[in-house]
Amino acid sequence: MREAPPGLDDPEQAAHAWQRFRTIMAWMILAAAVCSGGAIVGLAGAYGPLRLVTMLAVIGGVGGSVVMAGALMGLVFLSSGTGHDEDVERLHD
Repeated sequence: MREAPPGLDDPEQAAHAWQRFRTIMAWMILAAAVCSGGAIVGLAGAYGPLRLVTMLAVIGGVGGSVVMAGALMGLVFLSSGTGHDEDVERLHD
């Protein structure tokens, strides 16, 4: 009898892993919105009313950085949690 495929090759485990990744990304998008809003409020308090282009730059810079960090963190958790890291180590042995 053949053993179930490991990691993302197993459809059930893949569905669970990708759902966890989507959950992490949803929380990181919320965190990015909060951080961007806080940065805009802080800048407006320090410099007065901000132009639209300044607010968009803050949203892109701060929000984009937080979302990118969350995506990379989520992919690390996805790779580690599904056994892909161990598969790579086995290939080198």
